[in-house]
Amino acid sequence: MYLIQRGLPALVLVGAILLRIHDPVILSEMRMRIFDTFQRLSPREYVATPVRVIDIDNASLRRYGQWPWPRSLMAELIERLSQAGAKVIALDIVFAEHDRTGPKAATAGWGLTDQDPLTRSIMARVADPDEILANAIKAAPVVLGLILTNDPLAGPIPKPKKGIAVLGAGKDPRSFVTRFSGRAVSNLPLLQDVAKGQGAINVLTERDAVVRRLPMLLNAGNKLYPSLVAEALRIAQKGSTVVVKSSGAQGYQDWWQTKARTLIDIQGIGGVTIGKLAPQTDEQGQIWLYDSGRVASRTIPAWQVLSGATTDLSGAILFVGTSAPGLLDLRATPSSPVTPGVEIHAQIAEQIVTGVSLNRPYWTILPELGFLIIIGSAMIALLPRVGPLGCALIGACAMTAAIGAAWYAFTERGQLFDPIYPGLAALIVFIIGALSSYLRSDIERRAIRSAFGHYLAPEMVEQLAADPSRLRLGGEMRPVTILFCDIRDFTSIAERTSPRELTQILNRFLTPMTDAVLSHGGTIDKYIGDSIMAFWNAPLDDRSHASNACHAALDMRRRLAALNAELELEAEAQGVSFQPLRMGIGINSGACLVGNLGSQQRFNYSVIGDDVNLASRIEGLCKAYGVDILISGATLELATDLAALELGAAMVKGKLISTQVWALIGDNSLLATEVFAKIASRLSCALSELNAGRLHTALEELNQCRQLSSSPLLAPLYNHVDGSIARQQIAAGGAAPEIQPRHFSPTG
Repeated sequence: MYLIQRGLPALVLVGAILLRIHDPVILSEMRMRIFDTFQRLSPREYVATPVRVIDIDNASLRRYGQWPWPRSLMAELIERLSQAGAKVIALDIVFAEHDRTGPKAATAGWGLTDQDPLTRSIMARVADPDEILANAIKAAPVVLGLILTNDPLAGPIPKPKKGIAVLGAGKDPRSFVTRFSGRAVSNLPLLQDVAKGQGAINVLTERDAVVRRLPMLLNAGNKLYPSLVAEALRIAQKGSTVVVKSSGAQGYQDWWQTKARTLIDIQGIGGVTIGKLAPQTDEQGQIWLYDSGRVASRTIPAWQVLSGATTDLSGAILFVGTSAPGLLDLRATPSSPVTPGVEIHAQIAEQIVTGVSLNRPYWTILPELGFLIIIGSAMIALLPRVGPLGCALIGACAMTAAIGAAWYAFTERGQLFDPIYPGLAALIVFIIGALSSYLRSDIERRAIRSAFGHYLAPEMVEQLAADPSRLRLGGEMRPVTILFCDIRDFTSIAERTSPRELTQILNRFLTPMTDAVLSHGGTIDKYIGDSIMAFWNAPLDDRSHASNACHAALDMRRRLAALNAELELEAEAQGVSFQPLRMGIGINSGACLVGNLGSQQRFNYSVIGDDVNLASRIEGLCKAYGVDILISGATLELATDLAALELGAAMVKGKLISTQVWALIGDNSLLATEVFAKIASRLSCALSELNAGRLHTALEELNQCRQLSSSPLLAPLYNHVDGSIARQQIAAGGAAPEIQPRHFSPTG
């Protein structure tokens, strides 16, 4: 039972912890969606920076023709941007093939050879667009883009313009950043050779095709390459390198980084580690996109630049790309399903320049696991004490606090913490714990119904099942009232009856007697042949246990009379003689040991003690006194609302002290009658006179009782007292002298 209540939820908690440490994809995706929700609720506030987007949008394509534009037009765009004062022009475009409008490509398409005079004339008079673009790139601070790929049919990767400086002797960052095989879609050599820099324009998406992080470093052919953003910022800083520091390097060690994972930290761009150009990256050298959404003031349409409408771009960091849907450079971000890829590069650059960014520190798993362990353990520990509702309230408060803390960390510190998985895992622990508790309660209720269903009234069984705490097993001392019931002359009945008929008689007798006990709140202890043993005030508390036991005995008397009436009619119908069933009932009250008693192999809910034995002996006295119900003085003291007549003190087997016994005649309705009060008084006087040896006076009192009532219930009492007087007369030699008082023994 303990394993079900505590072990199963604990096992679920351990499983949840191990699952979080393993961190499968499904958890990562769930966590990403939570972070997306944070960004949608509180997007990054756009602040004007030198970073701008030059957008080759639909309006620009309508004005200057379909894509790709002639290289001469692109050269004009670069020249105008440079003349406007651009600090760096980063092209989110790859010029991998020669311009189709160039003279060489055009004459070849016309079917002219290189040696044709017309070809030579055209090439002498018409400038090559690729060379025009190369000259424009050479004269301006241009960073070209390239696409790293694993496609074996792609071209080789050009040599990086500038190296990546890795500080210290820590772990090699090439082992952790996104890796490519060493192939690339790159620019024409004549363009690449004159550009100030080149950077990877790869925009990596998560499994759900949403861009949440942009790599600043990539590994291609076992060499580190900067991203377009990193290279653009390096050129803007007029720096010679991008400085990288990995975990394990001198002055950058701690247990978590060196033992668990490597952290890639771009310490600076442009050879300096100052200001806001020291971006925070994750262990794969990526920067989290803190999406501001599309902002009109960030973007300048390309047609405005080409038309001369834009004149002042002093110190601007420009990213040139396209938002035209047909050019297939649209991405999904946390805040928008459609965002131009060039704008993602620009937003990352804005974050680096302003220092407003998101990060998920490598140690975030520690507080997340800590929260899970604390709240999960609290659910397991508190559920049995405060119940499901109390635990639900505690869990709701803890979950609210965790979400609030994660929201504060996001909005105030730009840190990403996941409050949902620990909360969901704790919820599952709570549900399993609640189900286990319910299962335990259900098992207890079933066990109680099974254990007590045969000897308790159904109503009492349901009370125990509803509140098992009322049942304390294993044995306890408590006051109880015990009843023994036995069929008189059962041996002679068995001798003249077949076993089958005897079984039927027993069933017909025991069934109504059992019903009488159960209907008055009694517990059937056992059946001993033709006998019934029952008790009250266990397992449920019963303050009126003595009274209820006596009322059960009176009910048994009535039910036996009804049964005898049925048997008599059946005997007359069968033409056989009828002999009514008679019974004797003994009742006693006292402190006894109650509980599951027996052996390890088999036990029974029962009661033992000296007062149990006394109840059995009192039942045996019924035959000697000739009455059907006898109760002890201890029972009568507790059941004062019953009509009982004193029979004096009797010595029972195994007891050295005499026991006062009373004949139970009826309930409080009889007790309230004047006749009964007179009979009780006269009979008490008769017994007193008998015990004092005044036999003549005792006989007179007894005759007065007979005159008051000759009820069949009282006749055995009168006969008993009359017989006692006669025996004392005989013992005195026929006279009636004064003799020494003594207790009457019904067997004497």
